[in-house]
Amino acid sequence: VQLQASGGGLVQAGGSLRLSCAASGFTLDYYAIGWFRQAPGKEREGVSCISSRDGNTYYADSVKGRFTISRDNAKNTVYLQMSSLKPEDTAVYYCARDYQLYANNCRLRAGDMDYWGKGTLVTVSS
Repeated sequence: VQLQASGGGLVQAGGSLRLSCAASGFTLDYYAIGWFRQAPGKEREGVSCISSRDGNTYYADSVKGRFTISRDNAKNTVYLQMSSLKPEDTAVYYCARDYQLYANNCRLRAGDMDYWGKGTLVTVSS
């Protein structure tokens, strides 16, 4: 099982980026996927997640209305479209797999994730 996050970079405030989480070694549509981030000196926080069955989504209040999560099961990839970026969005972003099979809803608790990808750095300049 592997997850690979990519798409990070340097962007000005107000700009957009799309992160990708490429999954391998398992059938993506069986599992919910979450995006987390960790800013320097801060604890890791859940950003968004998408469920396995109905594609139900959840967003942290800090990104609601600005970020959109989606999945393409044919490509075994989950995306995080980030718009109206703010300097406080600067962090290393990680994707992770929820260990629960066929979940109707998704969860954003790190303890519920069984596999993590290496992060991708997003830097938003003011």
